[in-house]
Amino acid sequence: MVLKFLVDLLSQASILVALFTMIGLILLKKTISEIIAGSMKSLIGFILLGAGAGVITASLAPFGNMVEVAFNVQGVVPNNEAIVSLALTKYGTQVSMVMILSMVFHIIIAKFSPLKFIFLTGHHIFYMGVMITVILAVAGLSGITLIVVASIINAIAMSLSPLLSYWAMPKVIGDSTSQVALGHFSNVTYSISALIGKIIGGKSPSVEDLKLPKGLSFMRDNILAIALTMSIIYIVVAVAAGSEYIEKELSNGQNYLVFALIQGVTFAAGVSIVLSGVRMILGEIIPAFKGISEKIVPNAIPALDCPVVFPYAPNAVLIGFITSFIGGLVGLAILGAVGGVLIIPGVVPHFFVGATAGVFGNATGGRRGCIIGSFVNGLLLAFLPIILLPILGDLGFQNTTFSDADFVAVGGIIGFITNLIK
Repeated sequence: MVLKFLVDLLSQASILVALFTMIGLILLKKTISEIIAGSMKSLIGFILLGAGAGVITASLAPFGNMVEVAFNVQGVVPNNEAIVSLALTKYGTQVSMVMILSMVFHIIIAKFSPLKFIFLTGHHIFYMGVMITVILAVAGLSGITLIVVASIINAIAMSLSPLLSYWAMPKVIGDSTSQVALGHFSNVTYSISALIGKIIGGKSPSVEDLKLPKGLSFMRDNILAIALTMSIIYIVVAVAAGSEYIEKELSNGQNYLVFALIQGVTFAAGVSIVLSGVRMILGEIIPAFKGISEKIVPNAIPALDCPVVFPYAPNAVLIGFITSFIGGLVGLAILGAVGGVLIIPGVVPHFFVGATAGVFGNATGGRRGCIIGSFVNGLLLAFLPIILLPILGDLGFQNTTFSDADFVAVGGIIGFITNLIK
């Protein structure tokens, strides 16, 4: 009961961030009212972020269905949650202990090594712990050995992943010394997008500097621009999917064009909620982390979920998503042409990961970096999950795979090593 409570507590990113904020404020010797206010604001900020992400995900779900029907594609859809739910039925206790112990090892690494990142995206810590635990268990590890080894590997992944993209964070947030890192297990592709931007960007202007005709001046409001763009995209795909399918399977009888319009605007509303949450989180957690830096982990750097970069380049968020999804479709076509396993573009990962890749590409290479970096990200989301398919197939997860690049990297390395040892 106690173990389940701790796992449920720590797997909630909002609680995790609020606890770290509270600890930091206590160490800074703030007043009781300041500690409560700061902790609650960071908690509310993360709840807002999660609520916004939920709204975005809900609006994207029917879009993914419409794309499959419109273009008549079937294959493997990368889905982290599907694998986690299956794995927990057999390895729930081990994963729970790995979740807690890996946080302990992670803080020890931050304390005694140059890797000062504190990874605060709880669900990704949990997902990575699930994957590592299951692969090692099937390889023959069990008991305390399994838990300790899985926890150490998870802790190392949490410490190394933010480092991959941290070199580009000052350009993303416009500060010479970034006080925030990215705690999201797609840092492999974010760093690649930033590197592409650095190599090919040259003097390409930022997508945030796009000049619009006077008649379209309202598009300078990023939320309005996202609402209009996504509504048009939804309507086009809805027409391609057909009114009969949408009104029978998705909209509960609502006119398919009205349904598409509402989903596009709902998407923009979700983005607005996410941005509000991020601003509230940053306003509280950065000052609080000074206390943690001074007392527990000198120079600690919070590593937060990927939407933390969205407010710095809202245009790049939208362009990154669209071009990443196009890259996923191109990757799907290539896989179909060569007779490979078809990886269906997951709209949710292409939004969150593609948008973030667009922000990084734009930060280092302007428009060219944003477009090409996020397009390459889309290709990687189509090709990289194939690496894990043989490993996960052996574990009984033949029809799904992890979508994010860092999962593929860690799982691929563990799978390769365990195959050598067998």
